[in-house]
Amino acid sequence: TTIMAVEFDGGVVMGSDSRVSAGEAVVNRVFDKLSPLHERIYCALSGSAADTQAIADIVQYHLELYTSQYGTPSTETAASVFKELCYENKDNLTAGIIVAGYDDKNKGEVYTIPLGGSVHKLPYAIAGSGSTFIYGYCDKNFRENMSKEETVDFIKHSLSQAIKWDGSSGGVIRMVVLTAAGVERLIFYPDEYEQL
Repeated sequence: TTIMAVEFDGGVVMGSDSRVSAGEAVVNRVFDKLSPLHERIYCALSGSAADTQAIADIVQYHLELYTSQYGTPSTETAASVFKELCYENKDNLTAGIIVAGYDDKNKGEVYTIPLGGSVHKLPYAIAGSGSTFIYGYCDKNFRENMSKEETVDFIKHSLSQAIKWDGSSGGVIRMVVLTAAGVERLIFYPDEYEQL
């Protein structure tokens, strides 16, 4: 798996590969690792598929309850719920999560919740087995306040490199763009990868 999220001038873009593997077997080539939590809050999942899907469902439920009592949750609220669940169950879960979202007050925000259940607010985050292959590339090419198009290209190039080098990453590149206008889903197929 390779997942990432990047703040840009006007929102946030999340991206992931689509390969799910069990040992050396690929069990799903086109899985969607970008899960909606609320209207403009999404999470990207890495680790055990069962663990991450279960936690995402639980967080989505908590945010529905929060909305009925207090109104629209912030991205930080969603990340905090993930942190609590992952930290309280750290001995039993294999879940690396990135939470990203947009709200009118805070604009686009990215939070990463690595194994163990800590939470970190960052301008961009990468996770999953493929992330180890692209740390240098991302550090060199990330810029703050990129345009939406530049951010989509940055994620596309980063994930294509992770897919090229990591045997556990593959399939298509899925993206979700979260802005004041709402949610936009994008997909890029393997023959569109720009290998660098």
